Amino acid sequence: MNDNQKIRSDAGFSARDTMADDFYFSELQERHLYDGMEEDVCSGEELLIDGPAGPLEVLTSCPDCYEDSRPIAVICHPHPLYGGSMKNKVVHILSETFNDMGLLSVTFNFRGVGKSAGRFDHGRGETEDMLAVVRYFRERHPRAPLWLAGFSFGAYVAIRGHHQAGAERLLLVAPPVNMFDFSEVPKVDVPWMVVQGGRDDITEPRQVSKWVHDQPARPEYRWMADADHFFHGRLNRLRDTVMNRWSGAVGQKEGFGADARAAKR
Repeated sequence: MNDNQKIRSDAGFSARDTMADDFYFSELQERHLYDGMEEDVCSGEELLIDGPAGPLEVLTSCPDCYEDSRPIAVICHPHPLYGGSMKNKVVHILSETFNDMGLLSVTFNFRGVGKSAGRFDHGRGETEDMLAVVRYFRERHPRAPLWLAGFSFGAYVAIRGHHQAGAERLLLVAPPVNMFDFSEVPKVDVPWMVVQGGRDDITEPRQVSKWVHDQPARPEYRWMADADHFFHGRLNRLRDTVMNRWSGAVGQKEGFGADARAAKR
C-alpha cells in the first residue's frame, strides 16, 4: 500500500469510493482545497474547552445584536485528513451568514486539528467532539435553541449527532453520501436543508439527490447546478440561499418529531 492509498484507507475511504483518483492528500494541500480565509473572521472568543480526547479549539463569532434567546449555530468543518479546519471558506461563510441573521455562531476544530488534541476517528470521535461543544454552549446559554450545520465531512458528523445534540434545525452542505455510511445515521425529524453543487467532483451529486429523495421526511433541497464542491465563486449564493430560506425562523421556537413535520407541511 502506497502513502496515498494508506491516507485514503485511514480516512475511511474504500476502493469503491467515487472520489476522483487524482485527489490525493498532497495535491489537496497544494491546491488549497480546504484552505482558510485570508481575512480574519469577526470573532468573539477563542477558547480551549474540555473534549473527550483532550482540549478542543473553539472560535465564536457573536454579532452585537445577539440575544440569549436566539439560536446558537454550531458549524462542523470538512475532513481533517484533507486539510479541513474551522477556518475553511465554506465554514466561514456559514458562520458569517448566521451572524448576519443575529445568531451566535460557533466553529471548532475536530480532534487532531489545530490546537485540538487527539487523532482522526472516522466520524465517531468527531461526533463526540461536536457534542462536547454543544454541551459547553448549552450550559452558557440554556435558553438558546441549537442550529447545527456541517460542510462535507462535517455534514456527516452533524447529521450523525443531531439527535443527541438536540438540534432544532439542520443544514448539510455537500453531504458525502458516497464516502460514508449514511444508512446508519438517525432519521431527521426537524426542519432541515441540504445544499448541493451540480459540478461537485468529490461528493457525487446524483447520489446526494437520490439520498435526499429517499428520506422519509425530505429536506428542503437547494441545487446549485454550476457550483463545485467548494462553491468557488458561489459562496455569496450559498449565503443568500441560507439567509432567504431561514432568516424568518430566527426567534421562532421549533417543534420536534411529529410537530416539526406538521409545521413544514
